Amino acid sequence: MPRQNARSDYATVRGLTRGLDLLRALNVQEGGRASLGQLAEATGLHRTTVRRLLETLISEGFVRRSDSDDSYCLALRVRSLAEGFRDDNWISSIVAPALSELLQAVVWPSDLATPQGAHMVIRESTHRFSPLSFHRAMVGQTMPMLLTAAGRAYLAYCPDDEREEILQLARAGEDDQARLAADPRFVANVVERTREKGFGSNDGEWTSQRKVGAIALPIMLQGRPLGAINIVYLNRMVPQRDADRRFLPALQRAVSRIEEKLAEQQGQR
Repeated sequence: MPRQNARSDYATVRGLTRGLDLLRALNVQEGGRASLGQLAEATGLHRTTVRRLLETLISEGFVRRSDSDDSYCLALRVRSLAEGFRDDNWISSIVAPALSELLQAVVWPSDLATPQGAHMVIRESTHRFSPLSFHRAMVGQTMPMLLTAAGRAYLAYCPDDEREEILQLARAGEDDQARLAADPRFVANVVERTREKGFGSNDGEWTSQRKVGAIALPIMLQGRPLGAINIVYLNRMVPQRDADRRFLPALQRAVSRIEEKLAEQQGQR
């Protein structure tokens, strides 16, 4: 699996990196389980190496093997690896419950995304819980600002100076978004249409996700967006006009609850 190279005075421990690759591969498998052969293919490692690593992870309590079909899955102890991690409190205490309620209402998955440069980063997601999800591990994934519903919702409602900074970063890229960010008419149209409708949308414009459609609303606090909540669906199953009608009311209720709780929390400080 590809990883970013970092400068270091020490050589990497190959066994450790391979073990981490194996945990990542298990994490994204359908249903969270996989056979020895599937893991060897996903990691590019020899089956003997994969088996040796799995046995080590099993002995340490991070992986378990099913007696019924000889498949492997992550064990409960994996959760202990995140115990020292502290995310923004508002995401875990306010957004996560609202996304859970939204999932119950619409079934299709949703994400909370916040800005990072010219992209939106997914901070919380119900993809792993939705029976209609076509991706499993979404937290930490990035989305282009100009080509996605969440990005458009944020861009349309952020202050003008922030929007220009985002566009400058986008223009410096080497992707489809860079070309679009350099077209002032395209940008103005995206902002105008999003404000006119009151929500962001995309219907397959994201070139790497042509089959995906989405609608999104910004989360506003004191007149500024903190991020955006989307609802993601397959556009061949849900035409955009139907998505607006079917999903927007539930999305509006979820975002309103989040904004109310954020305002209450802000007032208590």
